[in-house]
Amino acid sequence: MSEFTVGDTDFLLDGRPVRLLSGALHYFRVHEAQWGHRLAMLRAMGLNCVETYVPWNLHEPAPGRSRDVAALGRFLDAAGEAGLWAIVRPGPYICAEWENGGLPYWLTAEVGARARTRDERYLGHVASWFGRLLGEVVPRQIDRGGPVIMVQVENEYGSYGSDAEYLRRLAGLLREHGVTVPLFTSDGPEDHMLSGGSIPGVLATVNFGSHARVAFETLRRHRIDGPLMCMEFWCGWFDHWGGEHVVRDAGDAAAALREILECGASVNLYMAHGGTNFAGWAGANRSGGAMHDGPLEPDVTSYDYDAPIDEYGRPTEKFRAFRAVLAEYADGPLPEVPPAPASLSAPAEVALTDWAPLSDVLETLGGPEASGPVPPTFEELGVERGLVRYEVMVPGPRQPYPLTVRGLRDLAVVYVDGERAGVLGEDDVCLKEPVAGHARVELWVESLGRVNYGPRLGEPKGITGGVLHERQYLHDVRARGLRLEELDDVERVRAVPSRELPGDGAPGLYRGTVKVRGAGDARLELPGRTRGFVWINGFGLGRYWSAGPQRSLYVPGPVLREGVNEIWVLELEETARPGSGEAGAPVLRAV
Repeated sequence: MSEFTVGDTDFLLDGRPVRLLSGALHYFRVHEAQWGHRLAMLRAMGLNCVETYVPWNLHEPAPGRSRDVAALGRFLDAAGEAGLWAIVRPGPYICAEWENGGLPYWLTAEVGARARTRDERYLGHVASWFGRLLGEVVPRQIDRGGPVIMVQVENEYGSYGSDAEYLRRLAGLLREHGVTVPLFTSDGPEDHMLSGGSIPGVLATVNFGSHARVAFETLRRHRIDGPLMCMEFWCGWFDHWGGEHVVRDAGDAAAALREILECGASVNLYMAHGGTNFAGWAGANRSGGAMHDGPLEPDVTSYDYDAPIDEYGRPTEKFRAFRAVLAEYADGPLPEVPPAPASLSAPAEVALTDWAPLSDVLETLGGPEASGPVPPTFEELGVERGLVRYEVMVPGPRQPYPLTVRGLRDLAVVYVDGERAGVLGEDDVCLKEPVAGHARVELWVESLGRVNYGPRLGEPKGITGGVLHERQYLHDVRARGLRLEELDDVERVRAVPSRELPGDGAPGLYRGTVKVRGAGDARLELPGRTRGFVWINGFGLGRYWSAGPQRSLYVPGPVLREGVNEIWVLELEETARPGSGEAGAPVLRAV
């Protein structure tokens, strides 16, 4: 069996120096049927290793209940078959622009600010999770004939905390569960981050997008020996809803990559292929500079990341520029670039034939109703991704007064006596028109993604502060949640009562079919729709939003089938009225 070790200046494979040329590719952001193609693309770019995070919340939706943890093992097997080594970053926190930074919502609701510390309750959950997860990693380590060469301890911890004992406990847990390959940490190349995020005896690496020499000089002030590695070379960036699409010049990125390699360092491209935040798993950030404590900025569904391999798996100009640089460090000729996956052969228009109002969807698929003096949070209702309907009465008789929602996270469509009264967000929490009593108020609140980075990690969702009429809190609140995953169940969704399509662009569940000839990768356009989610044949494509910059949703070819495909669109705000000129049938197009 081979042995991978950390020397004074190099990584060593059976005692021979090796340079890691790695690329990030998250198995959970790529349809499993396409893993092989994407891994072959990494090899063709000149990489010898793949890196992946592991999202705890995806695999443990409730305490002790596992969901396809074996997917990680299958991906590592695919990496080995593709001739790649593998770096595993199991967290427990991963950031990754992923919902709650990968931490389960039920966990952060339980432990609060004690998450990512030595707190025994928190570490108890981590130990239990590692006990299940590491069974997919340990047998696949390189010293047992597998591809796994390194495992990370936490993730960018120096950007968050300074509990060195916590890091030592995590490293100990990894060793206790059988991890024998080298451990490492990764942090920004700043003194406070490296001092807070690294521990003796564990390799320290740094993350950056440029100025490699300066970054490695900072690392050397903290670690005088050991291999140099940029664990995250940010060759692109991610997008937020309502923002601009971020692009990095290919020549600039290639020059930065060359500088890393000229330093004699190893590198991991973040991202080599970003993929897609299917099923509403995209996270969110808080703006506000270094403090990350400002307005919410939800991440878009696409995780294209302006990566060298785009969201559809195609090589880009950046791919070709990186391939030219990496070829100079290859042991021999690089593999040929694999052909692109098949694309949809002809456009296909979606026929939406029936509709159900949100209230009917909630009645059929929602959780149990809760009632009490104050609004329960999403966490208290067991809702991770989805929406909650809050109902409260404005007593009367009384004069019209402003209606205000305190602690709203993140967006609410408000109805007064059944009539739409407005849309509220964190920065606009007061209805424009005053409300008189008696009145029945409904607030359909949607989570736009849980914060994945910064001090507000783990914050609750929903109405977290209360509903006020003038200065008076309104009590006796009823609430009921709809979890997104309930719409993954084809049979249950078919059971939602059908109605004719509305003529007023009302929100609700629109259902229909699309007939496909020449199935393959496609993108779905949704003209006239405002904000919601889409499923095709029970596969959740993710969130759409007219706020942009994303204008269509990626549909992996393996999701489609020849002939008739079932589709449903959960519109949460409004659609353009039929005949308005803005309305139109959704359509599948080739990528």
